[in-house]
Amino acid sequence: MSSNLIGALLMMGSMAAFTINDTFMKATGGAVPLFQLIFLRGLLSLVLIFALANRLGPMHLRLSGKDWSLVGLRSLAEIAASYFFLTALFNMPLANLTAILQALPLTITLASALFLREAVGWRRFGAIGIGFLGVLLIVKPGSEGFNAWSLYGLIAVASVTVRDLSVRRMSAGVPSMTVTLSATLSVTVAAGLASLGQPWAPVTPELAGLIVGAAFFVLAGYFLSIQVMRVGEVSFTAPFRYTGLIWALILGWLVFGDWPAWSTLAGAGIVVATGIFTLYRERKLLSA
Repeated sequence: MSSNLIGALLMMGSMAAFTINDTFMKATGGAVPLFQLIFLRGLLSLVLIFALANRLGPMHLRLSGKDWSLVGLRSLAEIAASYFFLTALFNMPLANLTAILQALPLTITLASALFLREAVGWRRFGAIGIGFLGVLLIVKPGSEGFNAWSLYGLIAVASVTVRDLSVRRMSAGVPSMTVTLSATLSVTVAAGLASLGQPWAPVTPELAGLIVGAAFFVLAGYFLSIQVMRVGEVSFTAPFRYTGLIWALILGWLVFGDWPAWSTLAGAGIVVATGIFTLYRERKLLSA
């Protein structure tokens, strides 16, 4: 297989792993308090990271002051993204929240233009504007279907945008696993401290199985997403990120019996189409 095809398969595998992780987390049904749940999953993820350290890639702490600042910023953004995303996940359908997250390529492109001074032409700006109209169809502000959890989903998108932009500013020599370890450790410690302010719930064998599954698949998602960066062209593999929405639709229907309204599906279609166009334009400009 070509490197691009391998990269596409890895990206699809990564999206499947992340969505299965979300499904396991949502399936706990609130039986375990949020911060306790994040803390336990984080502990298991850390154990897996150290157990598989040699296989997942190099890891060292010899970074410049600038890179450490960016790693710290990324970790803070990861903490915010975890809290707002998981809170929204427990209170709205999986596919609806995943549809909101499909706006990420648009928000990253817009933020890159505004804050990193990257060149973005009128075509991509137009696609971003149309894509945000699609987001409005998904969250439906001013309607009965709109609630605070949709806002939590949008804040999660903003947090992930900051997270990904901080990575763009890091030096090329910063190991991916150092960044992953820092983010996982930060989220785990933050959740552990926050969990001290609420009573812990007993973890039944069924809940333990769901938490272990979530920890395994979230780490698998991280591992596969790191491998994607090492294989094929990013501009080719990036559009396959949208397969996560397909997984969310299937798992949301099979596991939770949820199916989005037509307006949500239409909005998701608009966001995906404009996101793919944005990535296509970026690839075309880079190859020019």
